[in-house]
Amino acid sequence: MRLKLLTLALALAAVSLPSHGEDLLDAYREARANDPVLAQADANRLSVGEGVPQARALLLPQINGSLSLSQTNGGTGGRFQDPNNPNQFLTSSQVGHSRTRNLSVDLSQTVFDFSKYANLKAAHSSANAQDELYQAALQNLFVRVTGAYFTVLTDEDLLANAKANEDAFKQQFEQADQRFKVGLSAITDVYQAKSFYEAAKATTIAAQNTLDNDREALSQITGKPTGNLKKLRDELPMNSPDPADPDAWVKQALINNPNLLAQKQNVAAAEHNITAARAGHLPTITANVSYGKSASWYENAAIHSNTPSQTTIGLTLNVPIFSGGLTQSRVRQSIYNRDAAQDSEEIERRQVKASTLNYYRSVLAGVSQVQSGKAAVESAQKALDATRAGFEVGTQTMVNVLLAIQTLTQAESTYSQSRHQLVLNRLLLKQSAGTASLGDMQTINALLQ
Repeated sequence: MRLKLLTLALALAAVSLPSHGEDLLDAYREARANDPVLAQADANRLSVGEGVPQARALLLPQINGSLSLSQTNGGTGGRFQDPNNPNQFLTSSQVGHSRTRNLSVDLSQTVFDFSKYANLKAAHSSANAQDELYQAALQNLFVRVTGAYFTVLTDEDLLANAKANEDAFKQQFEQADQRFKVGLSAITDVYQAKSFYEAAKATTIAAQNTLDNDREALSQITGKPTGNLKKLRDELPMNSPDPADPDAWVKQALINNPNLLAQKQNVAAAEHNITAARAGHLPTITANVSYGKSASWYENAAIHSNTPSQTTIGLTLNVPIFSGGLTQSRVRQSIYNRDAAQDSEEIERRQVKASTLNYYRSVLAGVSQVQSGKAAVESAQKALDATRAGFEVGTQTMVNVLLAIQTLTQAESTYSQSRHQLVLNRLLLKQSAGTASLGDMQTINALLQ
């Protein structure tokens, strides 16, 4: 009794993959620890975040200390009283070189500098933008891992179908050759069967190569070799997106999408940069406290000169008057950057809206495609059985049998692709809405067996 093509495909898949393999969460955990794309996003987030303490530091007290020691060689032509003999005077050549030591400590505190306050707000907005981009990268990791995982599963199904197709065509070729040798069929049937068989072998080789490449693509994300993967179970939930309203999904996406939120933060940072640039026209006030002490002495005489320590407290008012047009140019530049940021935000907003609607419609269409694909496989299998039976009694030709096998293989491949794509499109819809989470990965993982 001939083994049906669909049954053979499933049998080959079962042989190639053991029941206990790597699941989606295993792949995600490996990617979470090893993916360089996410690690790069995290490094960028931390780097930009350091701009906040750097901007804040300019508003905090600044303390600087200095100690200098200088030596002066050569005489000045002066006369100095000998401390050991008040009646005797020494020349500069007799006392030798002179040395001076200066010690000072300065403390300054910004009292009013509007540009520094604006720069601090801009730094906060830039850091918030990077936080959102990191969240976007994390949600994108969900999609990349799931997409690569299900691409491998699709390739495995396609390879299983290609091998089953090849075996079926080989069987038809051998049967045609035997029938020709005993005079029950023409040589044309042999040539036709061999043509389909050779083409099927080429398809199998291509399917194997595609599988190997896509397994390597998954390894590139996880950082580890791809093992045996658990497959998608037969029955999938066929429910529509919840809520079943595309406008509700778009509204949610415009509120939660992290890429869009990052663009909004970039606009806010650009606005603060304009404020900082305009503050270049404003005066600044700085409080200063300084402490200084100095001493000097000579090499060959006990002549010392100590200056009493001094403490100075004051306020410095700096009023910008003219800078050659630099401040005005910086204001214009900041405005242009703000306009560009607003345009980027609008581009992202339109893209998010279009993507959300596209994925919503894709999920709806995917449900129908999976249902139709399943029916197409069942019908193609029945058609192949009937065509083979007709060929046995002489009512169908060899070409009809070969075409029926080909139709069944195509239906199975389409069905496999639509099943995996439906699961991925649900996650893509969540990502576009900005709500993709580890819980969604766990839900998808529960569909594996």
